[in-house]
Amino acid sequence: MRVSFLVYGVLYVVVEVIGYRFEQIGWTDISALDVATALTDACLAVAVCAAVLVAVDLGARRWRRSMAAWRLQQAELRGEIRDEPVTVASWRPAPLAVTAERVDESRKASFTGNPYSFAGHRFPKNPGTLL
Repeated sequence: MRVSFLVYGVLYVVVEVIGYRFEQIGWTDISALDVATALTDACLAVAVCAAVLVAVDLGARRWRRSMAAWRLQQAELRGEIRDEPVTVASWRPAPLAVTAERVDESRKASFTGNPYSFAGHRFPKNPGTLL
């Protein structure tokens, strides 16, 4: 939709420039050289307008980038942006101190045998419960 309006505007400018040039010459005395001159003037007008629009767009983009960099610099100067971690006090109470006392265990044999074999006890102690 915007492109169609842009094309319509360009064609309107070209027709107006050509018409203005023909009006200056006089409609009865138009030659091929006058038509070429009018077309050249119209194309020059369109090119100048396009160059101005492109320059304004590029200037606005550069200005926006420079303003964003300036705002970032100002925020850093005010201290709003911090790269270091923020320390926060915990709301939980401090944990109770637990002392780790050494408890001596009774000395057991480190190897008690294979738990999956019946080598130490071939028959169960209470044979009535295994029916």
